[in-house]
Amino acid sequence: MAKPVDIGKARKAEDVKAKLADAPKAHPRLFLKSGDEEKLKARIAGDPLLQGALDHVKDISDAMIAVPVLERKQIGRRLLDVSRTALRRITYLSLAYRMTKDRRYLERAQKEMLACAGFTDWNPRHFLDVAEMTTALAIGYDWLYQELEPEARRTIRTAIVEKGLKPGMKVNGGWVTGTNNWNQVCNGGLTIGVLAVLEDEPELAADIIVRAVAGVPNSMHEYVPDGAYPEGPTYWGYGTSYNVLMLAALESVLGSDFGLSGAKGFMDTPDFLINVTGPTRLFFNYSDCSINGGVEPAMYWFALKKDEPSLLVIEKERLKKYLAGKHGPEGMGNRFFPLLLLWAKPFAEMKPPSGLSWNAGGRTPLGIHRSGWDENATFVATKGGSPSSSHAHMDIGSFVMDADGVRWAEDLGMQGYESLESKGVELWNGKQDGGRWTVFRLNNRGHNTLVVDDKLQIAKGNAPITEFKKDGPFPHTVVNMTAVYEGQLKSAVRGIGLREDGSVLVQDELQAPDRKVNVRWGMITRAEVKITGDGAATLERDGKQLEFRVLSPSGVKLKIYNTEKPPREYDAENKGTCMIGFEVDVEKSAKERLSVWLAPVGKTGNAPELKPVGEWGR
Repeated sequence: MAKPVDIGKARKAEDVKAKLADAPKAHPRLFLKSGDEEKLKARIAGDPLLQGALDHVKDISDAMIAVPVLERKQIGRRLLDVSRTALRRITYLSLAYRMTKDRRYLERAQKEMLACAGFTDWNPRHFLDVAEMTTALAIGYDWLYQELEPEARRTIRTAIVEKGLKPGMKVNGGWVTGTNNWNQVCNGGLTIGVLAVLEDEPELAADIIVRAVAGVPNSMHEYVPDGAYPEGPTYWGYGTSYNVLMLAALESVLGSDFGLSGAKGFMDTPDFLINVTGPTRLFFNYSDCSINGGVEPAMYWFALKKDEPSLLVIEKERLKKYLAGKHGPEGMGNRFFPLLLLWAKPFAEMKPPSGLSWNAGGRTPLGIHRSGWDENATFVATKGGSPSSSHAHMDIGSFVMDADGVRWAEDLGMQGYESLESKGVELWNGKQDGGRWTVFRLNNRGHNTLVVDDKLQIAKGNAPITEFKKDGPFPHTVVNMTAVYEGQLKSAVRGIGLREDGSVLVQDELQAPDRKVNVRWGMITRAEVKITGDGAATLERDGKQLEFRVLSPSGVKLKIYNTEKPPREYDAENKGTCMIGFEVDVEKSAKERLSVWLAPVGKTGNAPELKPVGEWGR
């Protein structure tokens, strides 16, 4: 990829130092300044859904009062769950106090912050833990500054400096100038932390902010050119949230984000999150991602910043669903939730995007097509890229599919890191023979792609999207997978297209090397599968049906492969799933076409007439 964009003045230390010299000394100053509470109340009162969100913050804060304070308990090498839980508690309680002046919230937040300040350390060996804990105490310290007991205030400030900021200037695990979510989270967390104490630590503030403003463009460059996040939608919610928090903190305290928000691709990234969400409201959950999306406060910041309320068309649904559910005071889930109120406006009439197809270049190219934006629309998404990318899987050419409100073709998603690390799996060894690729959910055997002679995809290989057509009767995406099957196939091209009737065609065009090879085609599903004949099956789920038909080659025998209990003892179970697929032998140097038609029953016409992928766009 090209070098990060040059943000000019943002890289000049004197610009940061000049802003710091003029920075306000009064608290609170992060995100929600002193006196802004009444404006916020008035804005929220104009929308029942936002009022419900504020009521939720108060209800959860009420329940938090009786919960024991956190203790320093690591899970494996991480303190991260504790740090995230602290952030959730302190942010909820602090906003609840500012909006109500109920001292119970103040006292409970102070108690939590003192408990965390008393930890021996915040686990700098895994610096994400420090970044999140620093963010937690910084928000509480700044928002409650005037009402904290003087001794508590000193203790909390000292902890932010000694256990958060100073270790951050000593430790560099590559995140300072890295390109993945660590860069955003750690630089963002330290920036928020030092902005909370800058009047007491002016030199440290300059050092941290200058470094962060120079370093974070490296990760922001990953959004180039179209706003896609290479680590997938779950990590979008992590890295992008901290990126937004960093920019919002700089703007609120220093009056400038030093041009960072102008980085190419970054302000386009809401389109990514919208488009990787299917009609089922499930994600195209490639890489280390979960299938379900939650409320994303960062989307409210983008909608406000861009003055595009329709960016929240899916977020509004998610907020309604979230508020209709049951939530307790424990845990770390939706820890950023209160912040959406800072950026939300009363919901206006919103329209879904006009486009039905979306693609992205960059490190992890994507091709996404849908027949509409209603809940019963057909949706199919696929990807190229490389297994060597951060948090990537051997999922090149894999796809997911929704139709009739059902997720038919499924990605199993990530497996909890500790469940693997505790068993001795070298999860972060992504070399060809590394431990990462022994995990079923992470290799190509556990994805909707090809397996050749039971071998892994090539970890260092990279598969570009060579054609993307968004318009016409047959929008489609073509991925050249040859490099990820190097030494296994002479060539491998996959085309995935959406027909006008809502059916999907998946077509692979392969050539064997100088030997005979066995190729397995597979698709994971939670549907009940009934094989009805050679190359034919009916999938049924939630009262809906999908026809599965192999159009080429003829006469193949379908198989149902076990995915519920993968082979290794450390593999997570995948209850309720199976893989439908087939195997073909391709003779030495021979060419083969594998064409699979996926058609919602009762809504589609005749099977398509097959032609080479290279002619699809003609």
